[in-house]
Amino acid sequence: MTKIYELQQYKHIHMLGIGGVSMSGIAELLKHWGFSVTGSDRTSSPVTDKLISNGIPVTIGNDDSNLINSNLVVYTAAIKQDDVLLLRAKALGIPTIERASFLGTITKAFEDTICISGTHGKTTTTSMVSMCFLETAKDPSIQVGAYLKAIDGNYRVGNSEYFIIEACEYVESFLKFFPKSEIILNIDNDHLDYFKNLENIKTSFAKYVALLPEDGLLVLNGDDINCKGLNKFTSAKCLTYGIENESNNFIARNISFNKNGFPTFDVYFNNNFYKTINLSIPGSHNIMNALACIALCHHYEIPKDDIKSALAKYTGASRRFEFKGEFNGVSVYDDYAHHPTEIVSIVNALKNKDFNKSWVIFQPHTYSRTYNLLNDFAEALSNFDNIIVTDIYSARENNIYNISSQDLVSKLISLNPNTKYMSDFEHIASYIKSNAKPSDIVITLGAGTITNLSSMLVE
Repeated sequence: MTKIYELQQYKHIHMLGIGGVSMSGIAELLKHWGFSVTGSDRTSSPVTDKLISNGIPVTIGNDDSNLINSNLVVYTAAIKQDDVLLLRAKALGIPTIERASFLGTITKAFEDTICISGTHGKTTTTSMVSMCFLETAKDPSIQVGAYLKAIDGNYRVGNSEYFIIEACEYVESFLKFFPKSEIILNIDNDHLDYFKNLENIKTSFAKYVALLPEDGLLVLNGDDINCKGLNKFTSAKCLTYGIENESNNFIARNISFNKNGFPTFDVYFNNNFYKTINLSIPGSHNIMNALACIALCHHYEIPKDDIKSALAKYTGASRRFEFKGEFNGVSVYDDYAHHPTEIVSIVNALKNKDFNKSWVIFQPHTYSRTYNLLNDFAEALSNFDNIIVTDIYSARENNIYNISSQDLVSKLISLNPNTKYMSDFEHIASYIKSNAKPSDIVITLGAGTITNLSSMLVE
């Protein structure tokens, strides 16, 4: 790497919460660059096992044997300030840095960091861009928010100056990055526990756009009203994409779907035919994600045939409308959707699929989101034939909102009487197995532990 001199004062870096999606990828990058890297986590997992097998020592629990010899401790946002190991590092006078700030330093070390951001679709679009760069042998380093089959994990260490990453807006962590290119997929009401309102979210994205250098690139959703005008915050080149707005640079036309709901469409660039694209994932929202990817890859001079081939090969990241298997002729899917807009995208994707009845099991994610978007959740979920709502997954929050899943169920029953509240996963699994019929579709939805239920259904 050309610019890791900012980090070179640190010979041994210890990572608290190393089993996290982003932390594990950072650890592998550092090891590749010759740093001594160790880590710790509360519990062991397939991620920590993989790190250990790749030569990165990981301790479980409050064992500080690796930490005490380090020159720098990196910790995730999930680590509380009263964490035993974090307090130990401070007592020893070892410098500590939060993950997002440290990742910002790493993005600066690459000549060309490509940041994919937006409220919805980051993981899918990051995966699509990664596939295209791999297809044309650009040898990128990659950090993606889910397991991606093509790289057998959620990160890849390359030897080029390209670093492709998801850039999350939560707590404005993306403002710590040094992007050369940005994709902004959409801006929606989310993370209101932090942002309070949509205007604050839009202001944050404007600051993010202003980070681009003059010779950089901004790829913008030209159909999204909240993205409108963001290009005025940068002098970087801007490319827009969409389906509805005819003045977009990249447009999808002649859209059709096969029986799996997979789209085929013609891409036009500045009103000239560009390429016919076939996706192997369902839904109109993924046409939008693909257009964003195509616009960026066009700028990076990736051949059209390579883009077409890579997008056809992409069958989805884990937990993104992921097919988990079948029982008794019933198909089971799992999706990370935890916002009403994402649920509507699933509903629309289903319309292009052949099936009998739909069953959704939804686990709301965080009290604040459930409280702030209660009516929107009810509207979105009411479109499924049969609805089961389970308990709210609290994640990082305490229930200061006095909200429960029962509040959502009460709203839903008035819109769709086929709604039930059930808390126990075993009970839900046996209920679904007794009541779902051949050719039905079952979808588990949410960003928490609900994914375990999809596995229980097909086992």
